[in-house]
Amino acid sequence: NLFRRIALQRAHGMVVPSARLETIARTVWKQPAHKVHLIRNGIDVARYAPPPAPDAIPGLRRSPGKLLVGTLAGLRPVKNIPRLVRAVAAHKDRLQLVVVGEGPEHDAILAEAARQGMGDIRMAGFMDRPWRFVGLFDIFALSSDSEQFPISLVEAMAAGVPVASMDVGDVANMVATANQPYVVADEAGLADALGALAADADLRATLGAANRERATRDYAEKTMVAAYAALYGEALASPRILL
Repeated sequence: NLFRRIALQRAHGMVVPSARLETIARTVWKQPAHKVHLIRNGIDVARYAPPPAPDAIPGLRRSPGKLLVGTLAGLRPVKNIPRLVRAVAAHKDRLQLVVVGEGPEHDAILAEAARQGMGDIRMAGFMDRPWRFVGLFDIFALSSDSEQFPISLVEAMAAGVPVASMDVGDVANMVATANQPYVVADEAGLADALGALAADADLRATLGAANRERATRDYAEKTMVAAYAALYGEALASPRILL
């Protein structure tokens, strides 16, 4: 932190992607408010509008009568996917879990699923171009212990998917206002949120549409690029650029 304070003294500005980092930059790194710029990461939201192909996730077989709960994550301890396994297991008669990602927690996740009697979990491994498949999820879930501004959440929102998540990072402020009650403090709350969303198709549709609208309005790639261009232009026009 001391190094940051010294090294950033001559910087024209500092970009942070999340409100939490903005607070840290001002209070811990002691950066003046005028120097800190919150520019949220953006994606090509239009790519997520078309419905995905039913077979977009290889090897996925939908269990009859069940909804898909999906997550995208590197399978590391901080993502705490076993927590999500247990939350889904509370409703395993009507929910099926799909995990997209790779990492060292793979076997631990499968072991937890076995303990919970979840024989239909699908570990899809790493998949690129998420716009091809995120829209297959009926519910998107995040079970992480820590986040900042998760892009996977923006991708799910752009695809029109309702969200159940732990209250970490900027998540509560990222989702549509109507989706905020399903951003929760603990594992029991996550299970309850999944249950409530699973029970109400109209609610899922309403939250999905609201999330897509929020993503289109606030997280478009062109908005992010324009903000960076404006900031770089301001810096390059400064008379101190060569100092």
